[in-house]
Amino acid sequence: MFGWLNLGMGKSEVSMNEEVISNGQVAQWQQLVSEAEAHNGVTLDEELESYLVFTLMRFTQRPEMTARIMALDYLEAMHQAGSLSHVQLRDVGDQCLLLAGLFPHRAKRRRVKVSYYVDLGRSAYQHLAHSLANMTTLYTHLATQFVEAMDTLQAIRQLDTGCQQLDPLSAFELWQDTGSNAARNRLQTVSEATPVPVFTGKKQLLS
Repeated sequence: MFGWLNLGMGKSEVSMNEEVISNGQVAQWQQLVSEAEAHNGVTLDEELESYLVFTLMRFTQRPEMTARIMALDYLEAMHQAGSLSHVQLRDVGDQCLLLAGLFPHRAKRRRVKVSYYVDLGRSAYQHLAHSLANMTTLYTHLATQFVEAMDTLQAIRQLDTGCQQLDPLSAFELWQDTGSNAARNRLQTVSEATPVPVFTGKKQLLS
């Protein structure tokens, strides 16, 4: 079921993952994901839930994942061949998902919008979907459901800290660019106006 977890990992990394799994952390992360889904009023399918759980587990073992410059990693992956390229692309997609979901405030510090990570992460997963025939369904799913996965991670962070993860401007930009339900709900906490998508070119505006 979780064959993608070991993509490109060495024996020591696989052993580490097995130890983490045996320690019951899977159940703990699954509970957090389920609570976040309930908070958002959504239900992710089992495949997406599982990927989120193991991405979170990988992050706890490799917190430096979110410190890299994803655009450079993405370009480098495009020039790599075979499994090395696939591992780098998966890492880019996962890093973008973690940043957009758990650390959206870092986007402003890096002078980009949160939707930058959404677009880059989706692109990485979509490229994997085209490159890996045996995992096309998984990575296509991640690309198309990236925003729902991001919203779930933002809810996990909010439930943990008790704080909103997006300031109003960032929420508006993210909702406008991606249609994020979490961003839309954030806007409703600061304005009596109901966000309604009004398309002007590629933009959605409050009406």
